[in-house]
Amino acid sequence: MIERFESSSGARIYRIPVEAFPNFTVYCYVVLEAGVPTLIDCGSGIGNSSDQLLTGIAALRTDFGEPLSITDIRRVLITHGHIDHFGGLGSILDHTQAQVGIHALDRRVLTNYEERVIIATKDLRVYLERAGIGAAQRAKLMEMYGFGKKFFRSVSVDFALEEDTPIDGMQFIHAPGHCPGQMCILLGDVLISADHILAVTTPHQAPESITHYTGLGHYLEALTKVGRVDGIRLALGGHETPIYDLYGRIDGIRASHTRKLERVEAALREADAPCTISDISKIMYPDRHGYDVLLALEEVGAHVEYLYQHGRLMVCNLDEVEREDNPALRYALV
Repeated sequence: MIERFESSSGARIYRIPVEAFPNFTVYCYVVLEAGVPTLIDCGSGIGNSSDQLLTGIAALRTDFGEPLSITDIRRVLITHGHIDHFGGLGSILDHTQAQVGIHALDRRVLTNYEERVIIATKDLRVYLERAGIGAAQRAKLMEMYGFGKKFFRSVSVDFALEEDTPIDGMQFIHAPGHCPGQMCILLGDVLISADHILAVTTPHQAPESITHYTGLGHYLEALTKVGRVDGIRLALGGHETPIYDLYGRIDGIRASHTRKLERVEAALREADAPCTISDISKIMYPDRHGYDVLLALEEVGAHVEYLYQHGRLMVCNLDEVEREDNPALRYALV
């Protein structure tokens, strides 16, 4: 169901649900009365995602009386470089001459997509080796990771989203961690929080050892930055329900990460020997299967990395690390 919101600045914001992956909804936003008609995020482009988005935009005329069609969209803002948010961009650009904007740290995801997939895949493979994943399981995880990557091709980007450069009353807050170029967009008292802050889920974290400007440290700093912005009445995420108590939700997310850090330390305290990230992941998330195994390994890795960066963990197999190309790292409490 499409929902309509209005900001204190007079912008009308329409929230359009699309199925990015089977049984996984992402929200795209059409913003009116903030300069030219603007679309924020485009879905994945996989399955019926693009058709649902186009149908949703058409419904703004029939169901809400907005004199708008897809050809009237003049600007597309991509909040961050994850496929469920930008994958439908090519389909949208088939219907409109809109200009495209994204943060500079995610720009190459759009303009050099094929290169980015190769580099990211390599970095993930190295990480999984270091996390203690054997060759057979690595191959399975890498195959799952590659799902959906072939559906997108590089596109041009017309401008960069920058914190110091508002556009037609829209202000941008760079919030790295979940993704390097993650941008939140402030329209009056309404924040498009994208995947930085969600209503129910604590947004997924991956270690900076895979991708620069991700990692729990960057995420927590960005969470603090958003929390210092006064007067946000409503936050609209890329998934899940609207958030009417943004500041309370920020406190809840921070508390969730504190609990996860404590669980990592507890797992290491109770272990008989130093542990790999894979070992810790099996202790913390024993019932994960399929793609969720990869997500768990990244989530645990982000928290292990944070503890290591802050001097609370040490690597215990330094002789092996010095001797071999890329052995699994084994951690213990300091």
